[in-house]
This record gives sequence, structure tokens and C-alpha cells, in this order.
Amino acid sequence: MTSFDTSHVKNIVLLGHAGSGKTTLAECMLFEAGLITRRGSIEEKNTVSDFYELEQQRGNSIFSKLLHTQWRGYKINILDTPGYDDFVGEVVSALRVADTGVLLLNANFGVEVGTDLIWEYTERFRTPMLLAVNKLDQDKADFDTTVLQARDHFGPNVVVVQYPLNQGLGFDSIIDVLRMTQYKFPPEGGRPEKLPIPEDERERADRLHKELIEAIAGNDETLMEKYFDKGELDEDEMRDGLKKAMINHDLFPLFCLSAKKNMGSGRIMGFIDNVCPCPAEMPPQQTLSGNPLPCDPDGPPCIFIYKTISEAHIGDMSFFKVYSGTVKSGMELVNESNGVTEKLNQLFIVEGSKRTAVNQLSAGDIGATIKLKHTHVNNTLHVRGHNLELAPIDFPPPLLSVAIEPAQKGDEEKLSIALHQVQEEDPTVIVEVSKELKQTLLHCQGELHLSVIKWKLEHISKNLHVNFERPRIPYRETIRKMVQSSYRHKKQSGGAGQFGEVYMQVEPWYEGMPDPKGLSVRGREEYALDWGGKLIFLNCIVGGAIDLRFLPSILKGVMEKMQEGPLTGSYVRDVRVIVYDGKMHPVDSNDISFKIAGLMAFKQAFQQADPQILEPIYTLTVLCPDDQTGGIISDLQTRRTIIEGMDAEGHFTKIIARVPLAEMHDYSSSLRSLTQGRAKFRMQFLEYASVPFDLQRKLIDDYNKVTAHHHQEV
Repeated sequence: MTSFDTSHVKNIVLLGHAGSGKTTLAECMLFEAGLITRRGSIEEKNTVSDFYELEQQRGNSIFSKLLHTQWRGYKINILDTPGYDDFVGEVVSALRVADTGVLLLNANFGVEVGTDLIWEYTERFRTPMLLAVNKLDQDKADFDTTVLQARDHFGPNVVVVQYPLNQGLGFDSIIDVLRMTQYKFPPEGGRPEKLPIPEDERERADRLHKELIEAIAGNDETLMEKYFDKGELDEDEMRDGLKKAMINHDLFPLFCLSAKKNMGSGRIMGFIDNVCPCPAEMPPQQTLSGNPLPCDPDGPPCIFIYKTISEAHIGDMSFFKVYSGTVKSGMELVNESNGVTEKLNQLFIVEGSKRTAVNQLSAGDIGATIKLKHTHVNNTLHVRGHNLELAPIDFPPPLLSVAIEPAQKGDEEKLSIALHQVQEEDPTVIVEVSKELKQTLLHCQGELHLSVIKWKLEHISKNLHVNFERPRIPYRETIRKMVQSSYRHKKQSGGAGQFGEVYMQVEPWYEGMPDPKGLSVRGREEYALDWGGKLIFLNCIVGGAIDLRFLPSILKGVMEKMQEGPLTGSYVRDVRVIVYDGKMHPVDSNDISFKIAGLMAFKQAFQQADPQILEPIYTLTVLCPDDQTGGIISDLQTRRTIIEGMDAEGHFTKIIARVPLAEMHDYSSSLRSLTQGRAKFRMQFLEYASVPFDLQRKLIDDYNKVTAHHHQEV
């Protein structure tokens, strides 16, 4: 395997909505470079990139893949990504290590849904971008409309480098206005014939050529002066100007393509190696300590793990980018996160499912290694003596939550191991064992993501089958009026008995409330509860009716009952408990007696104090096209939602609403079917609020039925 230095490595990520042709283009690039002798296809299930059984079944990419090709002395690392936003984690991690993005637009549909979401991430990473209008060989291809939409969505900096001469079923020619040449392809695609631009296209080509030069010169004062002097820029000046503008995220050149017919891919590859930046030309990475880390093959070796997969018979394979120095097989590096030294026993370059061992990889290159025991996605490994840590990938928060359990009793441990592996491979999956809800919760990106997780779990562990259920809602309980109660706990059995009597006042707590009237506060304890809200515990005992040593036991009893409220078994919050009297026995009083008395006095008081169930309320933000707002608002109104406002955000209408979590379980799939996937949403916890009276009755009845059934079973 040829070794490539930093200046001869290009890292590109293929981006685009599902079905825009990314995997087909990757196949063309490998074929054009001679790395494969026959182009595979999605239909024949034999592409280099989509090698997983599930991808072949579904006919689209689910996981990002690393491929590479060699073209005119350059190594091009290709990251092929999935197009559905359920797999956005795969896109974000690939974008993190790429130096150029190639965004494919389907000429039949223009700018599709997932494309806007992807563009947001390219702007966040400031990734140099080029666009390729694909599927120009199809009957409904519309290049001009696609370009207009691209400019509408991504701004006027989209500049046409090529346009199709004869789009549609007979497509075989492209006019290139950078090189002012016509490319005419043979029927089987591949290497085109270079021809003069036809006379009847000359005016359009000249106009677009001028627009391209003006856009390039407009981003560089030196070039602008040359353009004014000469009225033209030569090819080298245009190339350098384009590169600089792309690095600054100022210009987005647009190309033509039929990946299926292999028309136009060679020109894009030529542009990648000729114009797109190599890693060393990009702004240096910043370490978390704020220092720049130049992409220098002679610098301190430093790699960043952006992806992990687990392979049968091999174990974990870690994919990384070399950000500094040169890494060699056998080298030992320190994991900055945990201080563990890891040995890079083997280094690989990757071609889909195929791995090729190499001795070293230089700064800017992307590769893989195996059996790093204590290293995970987002970890930085560096040579000893250099405390380098790169910013982690910020993965998007989950949008769907389900409760998961094994279909068969006894498979809990098997499920736990499989979930750990899924989480290791996909950081957008969050597993939470909820003590409060007594469920294992799985948080992910949507229904499609969930179906892939299920497939993975059942493939990781033989004979493991899982069930998904609706997660319980983390309700809270509180009270609305003040009540006094007392409870005497008395138990006599043989020797020493148990005796404790507690008088208690329980009332709703609010910030800044005054001390209780008619009582003398002798001690105050304030607890910010783990589950939100507060407990204020006041000692107002006079005359030593109860020894101070028993107060912690009373508090313990109260806290125990607050962890299982009387209405629905939910946590209790925002109460003030005042112990103002009681009795004790010189022999029979002890901690357990006062704990029980405290618990029972609190339970009695709570039930009489106009108890209230509270539910979690979230702020919901929906981004959707203008024409979708009516349907979305109608749907939200069936979910006890309060619409708080509407605004414009980019090309979307933004709907802001307050919504109870209990109404949102199926929202991800409902919104997708309502808008054909053209809208997206995010949720953020806002507050707890009272549930409506009829819902409170239902929740209490349901809880009583469950507890009665449980007692019968016991």
C-alpha cells in the first residue's frame, strides 16, 4: 500500500437525503480509480459501502462507512453516510473528521427534508462544501429548479460550475463553465469526450462563467484587482480563489452528475484533488485548553476516535483521524480521558467490510485499529508527555423514548450486555435504568432508529427477543392546603415494646413563605430533593415532649413516604412538615417507633391536604414548512397543548408550545407521517403543573387497581 503524506490526503463526506445517490456515487469513485473492476448497485445488493444485511434488506444506508480511493497521486478517504435523520449521529461523527462535504441533491425532488438538517451541521462545523445535482438522467429531472431551491435554502453563495446540456432520459452531456468545455459521455458512462461548447449554448456558458469568476473574485481583494485589470482570471487563480472561499465557507460550487450512469464522477474527483483542501490547509483543531493543534506529520502523535463498531470474532474496531504526528503500528498512546495507555497493535485502512493492514498513518489521514479496551467514541489518544484533548462530538439529543424488556424472563443480563454494545457503537442511543419508573428506558432518534436498534440487539445476542412498551410518566405529588395530624405507634411483644407518638402539621411549601403562626421554630432543615422541589422540616417542639435524638427518625419516615406518594406511588415535592408535639416512653421509645409514627402521621395528613398530582410539562419547538403549520397545530391541540407563538427560522416556520409529556409518546412518528418527514422538533423540560381533575381521578384509579392486583399476587 502506497504511503501518502498529509498534503496528498483528502477527506470527503458524502451527504444527502435518503435516495439521493451517495452510495452509488461512492461506487463510481472506487470504479473510476480502478479499486474495483465492476460497479455494484443498490438493487443488486452488492455495493462496497452497504455491506450490512439490514442495509441490503432495506435498500438504503444505515451506518456511516469509511472507504478510500487513489486518484492522480492523491488518497481520497470517502465517508458514506445515511440519509434519514434518525441516523443523524452517523452523519455528525463523519462530518467531524471530514475536510470537505459533497452534498447530493436529487434533480427529481430538489432540496429535500433531510438536507436542511444536514446543512445546519455543515455550518456548525464550517465544512467546505460542494454540491452535486444527481439523477439528471431521469425523466422528471429539473436542474434549474434544484439550483433555485439550493440558493433559497443555502444562500446566494451556491455557484454553478456545471449545467446539463440535455437532462432527462437522453442525458449524456455537461457544460463545465470553470473549464469552458463540454463533456460528452459514452452510453456506459466513464471517461467523456471533451468538445467545444456548442454555439447555441455559448451565451449561457459565458454568462455563468462570468458569474463564477465574479463570485470567486468577490471573496478575495487581490483577485478582485486582477479581475478588474484583466477582465478575466486564469485557471490557477480561479482554483486558488475557489479553495480559499470554500475553506472560509463562502462559496459552494455546484456540479452535475448521473451516478447511476457514471457520468460526472471523474470530474468531481478531479475537483476534489485539485481544489478541495487537504487537512493541513484547514484551520488547525483547537484543544480543550484553547491551544491550536497544527495538522503536522512531524508534530506530537494525536488521534481522535470518531466511531466504534463491534465485529464478531474480532471485538471492537475503533475508527480514528490522525490530527497530529505520524502513528505507527505497535505505538503506545495515552487516553486523555482516563489516563490509560493503549497499544495500537495494528493499523488498517478500510474499504467497507474489507481491511488492509498498514504500518503507519500520517497527520490528516483516517484509519482504524482494534482491541482498544478502555477507549470509546470522543476519546483523544496522544503520545505520552503531551496532554492533548480535542473537543468531543456534540451528538443530538434523543427524540423518542420507550421502555425495553426481554421477551423471556431470565434474559435480563443478556439484554444488558447487548444494550451496552449498542450504546458503545451509537452514542445517540441512551440507556437509562429508572429506579423511579421501575423500567429500563431506551432513548433514541425515532421509529426507524428504534427498529434498527431492535435488529442489532437480536443479532448481537442469539435467541434474545425484546419488547418495547410505553414509558411510565414521572408524575409528582403535592398538596394544596394545611392539615394537622397525629399518629401513635404502639407495639408490645414480650420484652421491650415500641412506642412513639408524633403531632405534625403538613402544608404546601412555596419560596419565601413565612414561619408558621403560633409556633416557635427551634430547628429548620431544608432539602433540595433529587427529583425536584423541596422539603422543609421544622422542629417546633416545646418542653422536650420528644427527645431531639428522635427527630432524624421522624424525618426518615417522612422521606420514605415521600418516595412513594399515596396517590400514584410517585415522588412527593414542595411540602413543609412541622413537628410540634408528641409523646415518648422512657423504655419503649426508639428510632424505629418514631420513624413509623412520622411516616404514618405524614401519610394521613397528606391524604387530607387536598393532594394534587403534577405532570411534567415540556417546551416543544416544531420547525416545519409554511404549508404544514395548520395540520401540525390541529394535531397538537388534541394533545392538551398550549400554543405559545409562531416565528420564522430560516426556511421554516417555528411553532412554540407547552405540552404535557404524557401526550408525546408517539409524536415522533405522528409528525413524520403528518408531514412526510418534512418537519422536525425538539423538547426541553419546563416545569411540573397540575393535571386536570378527570385525569387525576383516572390516574388514582389505575394505580389502585395495579396495587390491588399486586397485593393479590403477593
